[in-house]
Amino acid sequence: MTKVVVGMSGGVDSSVAAYLLKQQGYEVIGIFMQNWEDDNNDGYCTIKEDSMDAIAVADLLGIEIEIVNFAKEYKERVFSYFLAEYQAGRTPNPDILCNSEIKFKAFLEHALNLGAEYVATGHYVDKQVSQHGEVLVKAADKNKDQSYFLYRLNQYQISHSLFPLGGMCKPEVRKIAAELNLPNASKKDSTGICFIGERPFRAFLQQYMPIKSGKMVTPDGKIVGEHQGLMYYTIGQRKGLGIGGQGDPWFVADKNLSANELIVVQGHQHPMLLKQTLRASQLSFGQNVLPAAGYYTAKTRYRMQDAACQLGYVNEDCIELSFTEPQWAITPGQSVVIYDGELCLGGGIIVS
Repeated sequence: MTKVVVGMSGGVDSSVAAYLLKQQGYEVIGIFMQNWEDDNNDGYCTIKEDSMDAIAVADLLGIEIEIVNFAKEYKERVFSYFLAEYQAGRTPNPDILCNSEIKFKAFLEHALNLGAEYVATGHYVDKQVSQHGEVLVKAADKNKDQSYFLYRLNQYQISHSLFPLGGMCKPEVRKIAAELNLPNASKKDSTGICFIGERPFRAFLQQYMPIKSGKMVTPDGKIVGEHQGLMYYTIGQRKGLGIGGQGDPWFVADKNLSANELIVVQGHQHPMLLKQTLRASQLSFGQNVLPAAGYYTAKTRYRMQDAACQLGYVNEDCIELSFTEPQWAITPGQSVVIYDGELCLGGGIIVS
């Protein structure tokens, strides 16, 4: 019998994934990953509740489960990068790095040491065989598709992974959970950055980075307010600027690190918020083959429609994408992910 280790988060998706794999005849073992332990008792962290939910589900399904602590690996591989990026004025996406470095690396290594052939998660994504190996494919539920967050997985990681929910829609998953009387059948989906959860973001960052306030200025240098620290703001941000007055709402358009100034503009469609090209580095393509220059679609953030673009190479470590239509609030530090139809080819970190 083929052994599969399922990352059980305590949520409904990974719980149903474990059930489906057992129904398909796999030997299923559950693992609850503890990736954060700095402030588990501050009222915002749900790790105790989540671990209890995972254990209760495993008991109901009749599978073994263990709690494994990856907090050290998380701090070294994900959180240190997260802080460095914010200090550099960029806006990282640590959940993407967590997937490639923890859930499909540290966790995968642990699972293989247990004698498993695969790991599995409750991600909404699928995979298929192509001429260069296995490639990630968008999930059937386009509203839940999470291929954007998994684009950094390499061929080895993809080939050792199973995604039982790839062909399913969320209501169907909820229905199965309800029919099984799973204790978390109606539990709401988790939101926010993995280790921050629902806690106030600014208060969290203040524990690790000193506040350095400065001026909010317009592109022509007019002072319109004061910021609380460049790391607390991201390109396209509207809320929390505290700029009053008449006219269109204000948005963050850029950061001047050397002068410690936050550049703000009025109007959602201000030219500074719209760009037709971007460059990205730290490239990662799942089939270990650089896609040919040409026409594809891409996302510069998770919740957006695929945008038509042309891919070109500055060099083997840097790509340039030219979009058919200008894209709003392209943000350095975030990821751009490239698609060929339903196939998720990979992408990189936006540098400009």
